[in-house]
Amino acid sequence: MNWYVVYTKPKWEKKVAEQLNNYGIECYCPLITQVRQWSDRKKKVEVPLFNSYVFVYIDEIERSNVFQSSGAVRYLFWLGKPAIVREEEINVIKKWMNNPDVSDVTLEAYKTGDSIELESGPFTSQKAIIQEINKTHYVLVLESLGCVLKMKIK
Repeated sequence: MNWYVVYTKPKWEKKVAEQLNNYGIECYCPLITQVRQWSDRKKKVEVPLFNSYVFVYIDEIERSNVFQSSGAVRYLFWLGKPAIVREEEINVIKKWMNNPDVSDVTLEAYKTGDSIELESGPFTSQKAIIQEINKTHYVLVLESLGCVLKMKIK
């Protein structure tokens, strides 16, 4: 059994997770509490950490059972195969979400112009600016070394 990522209809993450649990399929939809403001009031609401994604723990041969839920659209694919999330990664997310010291969480993707510090590889601890993000590679500018680094995505 593996953890797979199911892509859902917009704003259907909690409904899909509830339906899948009712069908006996183990799933995980991490929720965060945010304060939302309307014109007349403020309210705390639970929203998914990952928009339009629900994690399901299921056998490869039973993957089609997920589509019993009317909000499940498709599986997330990586390199032509359904994306598999490691058990350790799910446990880290669960541990992090259950930490009482964590509050006000937002999730943002890297974008062109962001400044990052490389954490591994031959350029560890080097600061870089993201110049380009593509499906197959990243282009990073390492100003301190005076070079441009093109990293292929596996």
